[in-house]
Amino acid sequence: MAAITAAIIEHRLAPGAKLTEQKIASIYGVSRTIVRQALFQLSRDHLIALEPSRGAFVASPSVEEARQVFSVRRMLEQHLVEEFCAKATSADFRALRAHMKQEQTVVRRIDVQGRTRLLGDFHVLMAERIGNRVLAQILSELISRCALITLMYQSSRAAEHSSDEHLEILQAMEARDVERAKALMEAHLADTENSLLYQPRTASADLLQALNPARGA
Repeated sequence: MAAITAAIIEHRLAPGAKLTEQKIASIYGVSRTIVRQALFQLSRDHLIALEPSRGAFVASPSVEEARQVFSVRRMLEQHLVEEFCAKATSADFRALRAHMKQEQTVVRRIDVQGRTRLLGDFHVLMAERIGNRVLAQILSELISRCALITLMYQSSRAAEHSSDEHLEILQAMEARDVERAKALMEAHLADTENSLLYQPRTASADLLQALNPARGA
C-alpha cells in the first residue's frame, strides 16, 4: 500500500509504530484482507515487521543492519555514478537540476517530510534517467530502509548537509569528472552514515494522523 510506504519514508510513522489492520482498513475504506496483503508485501520490503500473535509494526533497523545497508549503497552508487557520467544527456542533467531546485527549496523550509522524500529521490532519479530500471528499483528499496534508519539514528542538523553534497556531485558529473563524482558520492554516503547517532528514537505516531488520505498519501 503506497500510503503506508509514504508515511514511513516521510517520517509520519515512526519505527516501532503498531499497524492495526482494522484501523487501517477503516481509514481507507477497504477490507482487512487487502490491508493484510499490503502489510505482507511491506514486510518483504523490510519496511515493517510481522510478529506472531502481536501483529505488524514499522520496522526498527538494528545498528548492524544500518551499516550493511550503507555498505551496499556505497557499492551500487559507485557504479551508478560511472554509468550516469557515461550515458547522461543534456536533458538528464536538466532533470537533475530541476530536482535540485525543488530539493533546496524544501530544505530551506525545514520541511522534514518533503526533504526526506526528495533527498532519496535524487539517487533513484539518476538511475531512472539513464534507463537502469533494475538499479532504480533496488535503490528505491534501500533508500526506503535508509529513511527508517535516519529517522531512528540521525540528527536533524546532519540531514541538512545532504542537499549541498548532492549539488557538488551533480557539478562533478556535469563536468564528466568521473573520479571526483565517485569520490564525492562515497564521501556523501560516508558522511550520512557517520552522522548516525545509533541511539534510536522510537516514539510512535498516531495512525489516523499519519495515514490521513487528505495529506496526499
